[in-house]
Amino acid sequence: MLGSLFDFAKDMGKKIFTTDAEAGMNILKHIEANNPGVMPINVNFDDGVVTLSGVAKTLEAKEKAVLMAGNIAGVETVNADAVEVTEPPAASAPEVQYYTIEKGDTLYAVAKEFYGDGMKYPQIFEANREVIEDADKIYPGQKIRIPALS
Repeated sequence: MLGSLFDFAKDMGKKIFTTDAEAGMNILKHIEANNPGVMPINVNFDDGVVTLSGVAKTLEAKEKAVLMAGNIAGVETVNADAVEVTEPPAASAPEVQYYTIEKGDTLYAVAKEFYGDGMKYPQIFEANREVIEDADKIYPGQKIRIPALS
């Protein structure tokens, strides 16, 4: 399960703001563009730290919002303590793992490492649609979810 604080590579990721003053609003717009199910959602930014608040339908939605905020250049930490999850996870729900992309990685290689079969990379891509826009465009420092095989 995702901890309340999650660290990211501050100098990596999509560049969507140039000043701290515009960061919170631009991160909010970024999350809302592909909102994974956190409504309402509020974003505050202070010196590399994003604080999210709101109501998430599922734990998965909360995790995706954290990853969307954290995989932005200039973000070092995301605090999601104030995001309430309304739907409890199923008792049999497998725990999600997280992985930080390294230089030279492909989703095929990540799937091979975690699942023993690189051809299962579409499951990783689908679980990270809000974070990975193109399966061929991942970058070192990017954090992604690794779902259990279904």
